[in-house]
Amino acid sequence: MAKTGIFHHVGTFLLFVAAILLLITTISAPVVGDIAILKVTLTNKTDLRNSSVTFGTFGHCILDVAPVQTDQDFCYPKHIGYNPAEIMSQIDQTTFTTAATDTSKALTRVMILHPIACGVAFIAFLLALGSGVCGAIFAAMVAAVAWLITLVVMVTDFVLFGIIKRHVNGDGSGSHAVFSTGMWTILAAMVILFFATFIVLFTCFSSRMHRQDRHSSKEAGYNGTTTTRRRHFWQRRNRY
Repeated sequence: MAKTGIFHHVGTFLLFVAAILLLITTISAPVVGDIAILKVTLTNKTDLRNSSVTFGTFGHCILDVAPVQTDQDFCYPKHIGYNPAEIMSQIDQTTFTTAATDTSKALTRVMILHPIACGVAFIAFLLALGSGVCGAIFAAMVAAVAWLITLVVMVTDFVLFGIIKRHVNGDGSGSHAVFSTGMWTILAAMVILFFATFIVLFTCFSSRMHRQDRHSSKEAGYNGTTTTRRRHFWQRRNRY
């Protein structure tokens, strides 16, 4: 039983970690300009300047923009859905096909699932934290929903920003795109949610099995079902 409780606490902690990781992806650019799902380093790299574009859940930022003396960052307003292909075409003259532009623009609307996955994972954490070990079955169900949402939006992120990354790195402009912090945090959150769901679910069923075994043992003791060894007739004491 003690081991079951330890596993339950481990699963609860993993749910909390997953929620934090999803929060990091959610607050990527333009909420926090330095946190990006995809980061594009531009070609104007000098000793004084290293401009880059950071793409996040609700938009993008341009870091280290002119003038040189101010070293300022500029983040565009937050909104659901934007057009990263058009942004890179304007900034770096990257060429995109019509299909790539339309696909990337449409997929940015799916990124609204980032905060939803974060919220559901945090609810699962609260359910696992505030309920008994056996009551954690509901927390496991909510965690499974969070994992499914995270899986969908993670695949969307890789497809969406994979299109942008491939075109930026392949057009010969000199700009370089890489997956950044927000991409790896959502990947880690997906993996952690997967294990946390099964750990919390395991502790629930394990606890019930232990409780049923104790209940059966008590009933056996109350009903007097203890067996005594039968003695042979020559071992019996003569009553007369």
